[in-house]
Amino acid sequence: MTDEFITIEHITSATLRMSAIDDKPDALGIESASSPSNGFTLNANTINPHKHVVRMPTERNAMEYNMNHKRRGLALIFNHEFFDIPSLESRKGTNVDCEKLKKAFKKLDFEVTDHKDCKLRELLEWIEKAAAQDHSENDCIAIAILSHGEQGYLYAKDVMYKIDTIWHYFTAVTCPTLAGKPKLFFIQACRGDRLDPGIKLQKTETDGDGWSISSMSYKIPIHADFLISYSTIPGFYSWRNTTNGSWFIQSLVEELNTHGKEYDILTLLTFVNQRVAMDYESCVPTRPIMDQQKQIPCITSMLTRILRFSDKSKNCNG
Repeated sequence: MTDEFITIEHITSATLRMSAIDDKPDALGIESASSPSNGFTLNANTINPHKHVVRMPTERNAMEYNMNHKRRGLALIFNHEFFDIPSLESRKGTNVDCEKLKKAFKKLDFEVTDHKDCKLRELLEWIEKAAAQDHSENDCIAIAILSHGEQGYLYAKDVMYKIDTIWHYFTAVTCPTLAGKPKLFFIQACRGDRLDPGIKLQKTETDGDGWSISSMSYKIPIHADFLISYSTIPGFYSWRNTTNGSWFIQSLVEELNTHGKEYDILTLLTFVNQRVAMDYESCVPTRPIMDQQKQIPCITSMLTRILRFSDKSKNCNG
């Protein structure tokens, strides 16, 4: 499949007036009495009248992403073990995660780089450098961050930062050669300090045994085609074994290695959820409140098609 051109167009004042009669945003502070003709206004800073024309990587109504470009794409791993922040302990076991994840990404034909204990400025420099590259011949991009975290925040070596700081660099406007292509993020970090004790399910007698139209151009939202896979749900701990690595990355690597070129990404991540949920339980007998706790990963998907890592050696256009 060859790339065609696609128009990425910002919403302008004119287009807002056209749709305002029927479509209204679910947000406060939008309506304005001074503009009864269109029902609402937007801050001038949010309106950009320019159009961006970039290659159409996939036909409009295609069920699957085009994964037949010359290259799979970049995979960046930010591995944080030690911190300048006194309250943060070192993350023993994270290097095991990093090495296994590198091998799994390479097996899927990614060009992998890992970055150890970056300060925020360094981390953002690597992100900016990646976003500034020409991804025209790439299928997608993958970024993994292994660190400490809190609700809505991750830690670099020196400071915390908002998680959405990272996605901004890869929207269709800021990184147009990735427009319409998958942008995958894997986050291994706590998202709070709540614990999940789990609940036991028991089969009863009554349960039985049955367990067992293509277009020349089209417009997309600038935040489409992102997928963020978190190691845990908001507000909860994420567990890491100091010898074997984190539950989430262990499970992710196992699924990528076993079914990475067979299942689509959401199926893969569903089975990652299953592995973490079923196969792991904390073992901290010296701290009863932390002992025998569970974890469930969380997927946020803005993907618009099925994503499957096809074999580059067979399907690459070269």
